[in-house]
Parts: sequence; structure tokens; C-alpha cells
Amino acid sequence: MAITAKEITKKLSDRISRLSESQTIAMARRSRELIAKGVDIISLSLGEPDFHTPENVKTAAKKAIDSDFSYYTHVSGYQELRQSIAKKLKRDNNLDYIADNIVVSTGAKQSIANAVLALVNPGEEVLVPAPYWVSYLEIIKLAEGKSVIIPTDITTNFKVTAAQLEAAITPKTKLLMFSSPCNPTGSVYSKEELKAIAEVVAKHDNLFILSDEIYEHINFCGRHESIAQFDSMKERTIIVNGVSKSFAMTGWRGGYIAAPDWIAKGCDKIQGQFTSATSSITQKAMQTAMETDPKSIQPMCEEFRKRRDLVYGLIKDIPGMKSNLPDGAFYFFPDISWYFGKSDGNTTVKNGTDLCMYLLDKAHVAIVPGEAFGDDRYVRFSYATSEDKLKEAMRRMKTALAELK
Repeated sequence: MAITAKEITKKLSDRISRLSESQTIAMARRSRELIAKGVDIISLSLGEPDFHTPENVKTAAKKAIDSDFSYYTHVSGYQELRQSIAKKLKRDNNLDYIADNIVVSTGAKQSIANAVLALVNPGEEVLVPAPYWVSYLEIIKLAEGKSVIIPTDITTNFKVTAAQLEAAITPKTKLLMFSSPCNPTGSVYSKEELKAIAEVVAKHDNLFILSDEIYEHINFCGRHESIAQFDSMKERTIIVNGVSKSFAMTGWRGGYIAAPDWIAKGCDKIQGQFTSATSSITQKAMQTAMETDPKSIQPMCEEFRKRRDLVYGLIKDIPGMKSNLPDGAFYFFPDISWYFGKSDGNTTVKNGTDLCMYLLDKAHVAIVPGEAFGDDRYVRFSYATSEDKLKEAMRRMKTALAELK
């Protein structure tokens, strides 16, 4: 006799039960639901450039399709692409890698997951400065590692110090994960700050670094600095990068790591069992992106700088909202704790999550609670949209926040 649906025990694995949904994706979904009902929502929740993929990159993809480049490639990416990435790292970052050090994945998120799963054993500790990108902690959970949060705040421009790092290291510490330029804060570590961190890491033989550099070319303070540049760090560092942000290719799903060959082989082994290689067409597009002079994408960066300056001025005009001036990426992460305990008569704001829901319902602007990034005194919003939408979104937020007394 067949088992009915009612009789089946519906229980997902404990692994899935431990995971949290990405709040950026959740807020974007909630925004789409309201838009589908006819509500005029301005969504500043997702980190996605509103520019188009460069023409030369699209042309390369079309050529690949027309040339029937539609078969499996090496799991880590085809040789010429990995060689192009190695050349890019030398050209832009003065770092020496070869194709064997490169693993191409379906986006930087998979690159991060590969690296964490390849390195971290159950119970080993991963140092994560907060605020952090939303998926870091969930990926660590999948590896059964233990996240050790190192808090920062707006007074230090959201940067962890060498002293904080040293104090957090234990015999179980295996990995340090951070991003520069940072999502969600836009903070960028200087060469001197990275050197101080490198000197701490060098003292500990079993400690590695995952350096998330996906916003490398959206940088308003000069040349990008990678912690892998220091001699003591080259064999300790996994660089994560990709084409999503700098080349406006979020939907193409192309990321990569540059790492010591033994780590790269470990990531290749994991990826071979999960997804195999990235789309062959995406790989051809990525090769063209890697071979493109970064100067060609500077106009996009300059447009983001203009938007940053515009929004920073508008933030300063909102009582109780306090922000740093981001040096990169395309986010603001303002402190909104001044509004805690205030009410419009119907809604009382107790934390950043409450404030985000209030603004979604009252101002029809979607932003993300700071809780998703490790600190609920803050919220994150993206300025990767048009100036007109940014002005209107900020006007709506200012009006709605003024009603909280």
C-alpha cells in the first residue's frame, strides 16, 4: 500500500535547519511581491550594478556560441582562461600565479564555499570581522566550523586592527575571512593596515586568509591592495574575485580563486563533485573581461563615486542617521540606533530589522537590516541605481523617519 503524503515525515536535514536564509535575497523577494501587487517599491537591497555588460565581453560570448564552444571544460576552467586570470593578477596586482593556482567557479560565492570546505574541519575556528558579508557565517556552518566574530564599528571605519586579531586567535583558529573593499560597509584596507594584519597571521603556522576582493575595481581611494602581496602571505592566502561587480556580469555567474596549488587542487576536487565547470560560454566572456584594460571600466567607477557623494550628502540631511564615507563598493551602512524606541503611533522601532520593515511599508523603500551583516544597530542600502531613484528613495526615507517620535 502506498504511503500518503500525510504519513511521510517532512524533516529536512539538520544541516539545512541550521542555515539562515540570506536577508538580502529575502528582502528582494518581499520587494518583488509588493511590486507584483502594484506597490511602487524602490529596492536598494541587492548589490547589483545597474550598468550593462561591456560590449566586447558580450561579443566574445556570442562568438563562443556561434563557434559551438559548448562542451565540458576542465573543472577549474579551461587553460587559456586560467592563464588570462594569472596575467591579470600580475598586471593589476603585481602577483605571480600560474594557471594551476586558479579555480574558476560559478560566482565568487561558490569560490568562497569551495575554499572554506577545502580548509576548515569541524570545530575549527574562522575569524570573521563584523560587519561581514551575509553568506560567510552560513558557509562556515556548512563546513561545521565555528565562527569567531571580531566586532568593529563606525568609529574605526569598520576595520579590524592587528591587536584585535591577535587577541582572537586560539590554537583552533584556521582561517581569517574578510573583504576589501568591504560589503556591507564600503571600507577599504590600506597597504599599511594589511601589512599589520599579515605580521600577526605570519606568527601562526596553521592560520590562512580568505581575501574577498570582488569589489577590487570599485575603489575610490587609489590602487587596490591585496594582502597576498606580502611575501609571508602568498602561501597563506586564497584570493576570491570575479566579474560580477566590476564588469556588471552578475547573471553570468563567473568567479575565481587564486591560491597555493594544494588549496586549488582541493577546491577543484570539491567543485568536481558539486557543479563541475562553470558554463563554457561564461568562461569565454570572462577571458575577454580578464584581458580588458581596467581603465575601460573606470567610467562606471566614477559614476558610483558621484552617486556615493550624492547619497552621503542626503544622509547628512536626515536627523539621527550617521554614516562613514565609504571608500569602495556601492553601499552605505549607517548607524540608525537613534531611532530605537521611537514610534509613529502604530509601529515602534526596536532594532534595525524593525526599521527596515517600517521603511518598506511606510516609505516603500527596501533596504537590508544590519543584523544580516552582524550588527543590528545599522542598515545597509545599495546606491547601484540611478540618481533619480536615489534622490526619491532618500526623500521617502527622510519623510517616513521624521514621523518617528
